[in-house]
Amino acid sequence: MSAADPLAPPRVRGWKRLPVVRQLRQSVGLQRGMLVTGLVITGLFLLTALLAPFLAPYGYAQLQGADGRNFGAQVPPSAAHPLGTTVGGFDVLSRVIWGAQTALGAIVVAVLLSIVVGVLLGLVSGYFGGWLDRILVVVADAIYAFPTLLLAIVAAIVISGGQSSLGGGILAAAISITVVFIPQYLRVVRSEVVRVKSEAFVESARVIGSSSVRIMVRHVLRNSIRTLPLIITLNASEAILTLAGLGFLGFGIQPTKAAEWGYDLNKSVSDVAAGIWWTSVFPGVAIVLVVLGVTLVGESLNDLSDPRLRSRRRARRAAPAVATEPAP
Repeated sequence: MSAADPLAPPRVRGWKRLPVVRQLRQSVGLQRGMLVTGLVITGLFLLTALLAPFLAPYGYAQLQGADGRNFGAQVPPSAAHPLGTTVGGFDVLSRVIWGAQTALGAIVVAVLLSIVVGVLLGLVSGYFGGWLDRILVVVADAIYAFPTLLLAIVAAIVISGGQSSLGGGILAAAISITVVFIPQYLRVVRSEVVRVKSEAFVESARVIGSSSVRIMVRHVLRNSIRTLPLIITLNASEAILTLAGLGFLGFGIQPTKAAEWGYDLNKSVSDVAAGIWWTSVFPGVAIVLVVLGVTLVGESLNDLSDPRLRSRRRARRAAPAVATEPAP
């Protein structure tokens, strides 16, 4: 393909080749709007989680102000408590902000565990094949039959008896999500490994006497994980929903250990019938917004990875150039 070909993709270097940045440059129209919206929401969520100690006016388990007076239960929004207080006397705004930190921890732990185990199993399964490959594929298919939330409940009871601390609650949700998501990473990495291991550069590495471990790590693995960012973004929202589901069912993190949106929703169910809306609206909106933002990013990246959509974008870039050419 010549340099003057109007359909040739533009060359980019440096930071412009980063995964999300590259897709953002390639997106157009509605896709760009979805991706930008998702990135903005996700960025605000990350900033809130990282800066929670500075943004929250009170602690997640604080019941008294600086003057020593209790906040009071179910106090409506006011200057002292912009989002009101809960039935337990906690400040809603502080609980929402600190809950972002808990949700981020669950996402990070779950995704890291899923990637490490799933990529390793997919690499071994795809490279060696044989009976080990068949067993891993069958087990991965069988795991899909188990609901994520049910595994989360069992893990929470086994790990901490349903009375979770911050670490125990996040670990329980992360383990349950890891068990369900490992087959996804295994299948994606396995299919890429099967394709890459037949390439000429892998055969050349075998000919010169490279070990199997060196070939897998140095040559096969680095060319088989290009689609992982798509799966990570799509699975991150499931981690938030699973943690919130555990808290809502009473198997999550206790309020004195950390703030958790699902637990706050559970305690505000009876408030809705009494017209006390602020205890449930704001934690629910936080869950919806974060899941929406992460899902928009994941779906946009998934669409942009479709080669048919890339061809359409190249055709749109070429259209103005063709239209401006003088008629013969």
